[in-house]
Amino acid sequence: MGRFWLYWLMLGAAAIGGYFLVPQNTGASGVYYCVISMISALMIVVGVRMHRPAKPLIWYLLAAGQVVWAVGDIVESVNKFVLGRDPWPSESDAVYLSGYVVMAAALFVLIRGRTPGRDRAGLIDAGIIATGLTLVVWTFIMRENWAADDTVIGRLTSLSYPVGDILLLVMLARLIIAPGARTASYRLLISSLGGLLVVDPIYTYVTTVGVYEGGLIDLGWLASYVLCTASALHPSMRSLSETSPDKAERLTTHRAILLTITVLLAPVILIEQGLFHSEDIAWEAVAICAIVLFLLVMLRMFGLVNQVQDQAAQLDALAHNDALTGVPNRRAWDLELARRMANASHSGEDVVVAILDLDHFKRFNDQYGHQAGDRLLKEAAAAWRAELRATDLLARYGGEEFGVCITGMTAAAAAKLIERMLAVTPLGQTFSGGLAAWTGEEAPERLVARADAALYGAKSAGRACVMVHTGQSVTAPVADPLGATTG
Repeated sequence: MGRFWLYWLMLGAAAIGGYFLVPQNTGASGVYYCVISMISALMIVVGVRMHRPAKPLIWYLLAAGQVVWAVGDIVESVNKFVLGRDPWPSESDAVYLSGYVVMAAALFVLIRGRTPGRDRAGLIDAGIIATGLTLVVWTFIMRENWAADDTVIGRLTSLSYPVGDILLLVMLARLIIAPGARTASYRLLISSLGGLLVVDPIYTYVTTVGVYEGGLIDLGWLASYVLCTASALHPSMRSLSETSPDKAERLTTHRAILLTITVLLAPVILIEQGLFHSEDIAWEAVAICAIVLFLLVMLRMFGLVNQVQDQAAQLDALAHNDALTGVPNRRAWDLELARRMANASHSGEDVVVAILDLDHFKRFNDQYGHQAGDRLLKEAAAAWRAELRATDLLARYGGEEFGVCITGMTAAAAAKLIERMLAVTPLGQTFSGGLAAWTGEEAPERLVARADAALYGAKSAGRACVMVHTGQSVTAPVADPLGATTG
């Protein structure tokens, strides 16, 4: 069964070759063509039953679209070769056009399956592509068809085919630029749709300037049917609709090139019109599409700028926060301490720095494991933060050491606050703490060094206590007779 798709391709190629051995534009060629198109549609269902994809709706919609087109082929052949008439528009046109809707629905479901969630950038890009292609089709095909038809229904039918092709082409472009696995089934489906969208405009052009009597254009349509069926028969069709693990919105090189070419279509067409059709320039269409393209590009740029800003904010948070505890890291500590001391030099408020070191942390790790050690660090940081004011800074200084910067509070009052933090240290653990009050002149490094000296004094005093560096010596904290805050 793994090679069934390959056998189908060989059979399809042989059948298409046999089609051109049959006299063209006859009842026999009409029947032959309809048999290939209908069997191709039904074989998609066989592929679904064989491989049991997780999201079969996509394939059933593709099969339905193929069936609708096959029915359109039958209706057209009956009109031409049985009833001997070739009306415009005919019943087959209504059937063909409904097939575009079904195929577009299939591609929409496929795209949503591969890239779930709101894809604002993808929608804008699709809008840019649709606008540019609409301008091309209107200028070179639709405008002429509109003028050639005398009836409203004829004009609408003439316009509907290019609109259907544009709809499928936008879906195809969206499918190509979206993330997702590029499996063999994916490539076969892309080839099928690509072939269809190459042949359709050629047919429209041929019928605009003359009458189509059958020929190589049929080769493109039949090949499209066969390739779509091969996509359904390939085993990799099961993963075609799987969600892409890469959900990031990226402007790839291919995507940027495609959008650039599309945006340049308006001025290029205006130049072409000025050089070769100066007496009848489609300036209304060019102007409207140029305005729409400009607005869509601005929306795209706005989204990219917001994305860059969001990513910069995330990187800044990652660079300045400790991943384990969620508190600021050493880098953020250095920057914030310098900033607070600079502000205090103007305001005159007190700045107190404390260095905390969890007691016997290595022994705790050895006894309970590193996961328990990580839990202690996280829970300790959370408990200590709950005791601090919103204006106070708690940072992970390194390993099991934490730094605290307290402003607007005397050293004695700050020591009492640190002692309250000691009391709420989780899991029955303790810490040693060293404090130092800023003199108003020393550098941040010197202030931290004095707090560190006080920390070692606390360890020497038996741990589980707080010591203060007074400038000359390390002592136990004393009560502040003048109050707790300053500033």
